[in-house]
Amino acid sequence: MAIMTAQEIMDLIPNRYPICYIDYVDELVPEEKITATKNVTINESFFRGHFPGNPVMPGVLIIETLAQAASILILKSPRFYKKTAYLGAIHKAKFRLMVKPGDILKLHVSLKKVRSNMGVVETKALVGDKVACSAELIFIVADRKEKI
Repeated sequence: MAIMTAQEIMDLIPNRYPICYIDYVDELVPEEKITATKNVTINESFFRGHFPGNPVMPGVLIIETLAQAASILILKSPRFYKKTAYLGAIHKAKFRLMVKPGDILKLHVSLKKVRSNMGVVETKALVGDKVACSAELIFIVADRKEKI
């Protein structure tokens, strides 16, 4: 059962189609951890070129999907609500499994550190019980720019 829908996610983070990758949030413990879901479908625009005849989700987009889940966790904190979380660094990224159409990517993010306007999270993207990707991500949080 989803505790945050796609629309609620878009109300919190600035990402929009075609680069809003989180379908729903399964679990959220504010300032601690989040589990979210990305349903990987053959209709994803990146599969047209990556790779014809052997569609594989690009590693950089798996990291982006993890970063979006981390943004939700960070921005649900009262001190960062209505702000924007920017990816500042990627450490210890490891890719262990190809993600293909039909896979359900479960994103697990744990908050490790928060200092004034930055945060450190540990992340894992799983397909079933297998780790597809893991990484430590560093975030910088800034005021959200107003629409003009």
